[in-house]
Amino acid sequence: MIQYGGELFVSYLKRRRPQVEDFLARFTPRPEDSTVHAAGDLSRYLYEPLARFTAGGGKRTRPVLCLLGAQAVGVDPICALSTAAAIEYFQSAALIHDDIADKSELRRGEPCLHISDGTGIAINAGDLALVNVYAGLLVDGSLDNETCLRILCELTYMEQRTLEGQALDLGWVRDERWDVTVDDYLFMATHKTAYYSAATPLACGVICAGGTDEQVDALFSFGLDAGLAFQLQDDLLNLVGDPAEQGKDYRSDITEGKRTMAAVWALGHLEGPERDELRSILSAHTSDPKDLARAVELMEQAGAIEHVRQKAQELVEQARGHLDGVEIDEEARKVLLSMATFFIERLG
Repeated sequence: MIQYGGELFVSYLKRRRPQVEDFLARFTPRPEDSTVHAAGDLSRYLYEPLARFTAGGGKRTRPVLCLLGAQAVGVDPICALSTAAAIEYFQSAALIHDDIADKSELRRGEPCLHISDGTGIAINAGDLALVNVYAGLLVDGSLDNETCLRILCELTYMEQRTLEGQALDLGWVRDERWDVTVDDYLFMATHKTAYYSAATPLACGVICAGGTDEQVDALFSFGLDAGLAFQLQDDLLNLVGDPAEQGKDYRSDITEGKRTMAAVWALGHLEGPERDELRSILSAHTSDPKDLARAVELMEQAGAIEHVRQKAQELVEQARGHLDGVEIDEEARKVLLSMATFFIERLG
């Protein structure tokens, strides 16, 4: 199979992103009745905070993947715009709520919504984003009832899997669990990240375009493996990436005591004092640069960093294999292969 660098996927993102942002801007939720006296307050306390947060989105990777899924079937991606927007709203909700749970201060270079607008307002805005996951689809006349229902089922399944992953991620830290295995981590990361970051957006795009079950299954499986590789690369960037690119969050996974694959692998392969030392650093919630550097040194000593790199590469190869023998648009195939490369070679 021909390999493609990540540049093709980056180019596709840049080309499709304006379509997503234009759709989001045109269909921004607003108060139902703008004539009532309280409409201004509703905008200020609910609709405007969410609109501001969503407008400040990143690369729009997830909604663009939904469009790519539709193109893979040879159909104009415009058919998947409302579904793409739904996925972007789920992303907004997840980030707003995650920032509260993680006590984060910055998001996309700006104060988190719970910092700028207060925790209560932020929670409510996140809840509105969840409503918008479904509201936009229910009024989208371009989707027939059967397709709309299937998309809603897929999104509901995605949300539940994501919440399961988040529950494990938060719960292991809260209960100071150190009996987590590598398989446990991969299960958690698949649920928390891979479903909503790649697998479901791609599959939903195929469904919107009327693709076959074989095409849906192939792109879903591709996205699940590629999405997990994306998370592993994210973990590595947090530990050994460019501090300037990572900014305030650099090595925050250590400070937060996250059970990343690198941490879990290292704890399972270090012995005696070194294992105890790494566990102590991970439990201390320290932000001391020397302690953070020592934790990374111990992980590297255990071979954890290289093992995670190898696992990410294996997942990308598995992802590519899911496309073999499946009838899909050739440009979309090239972009998907490029995407798999981009997910493990990106620097930020």
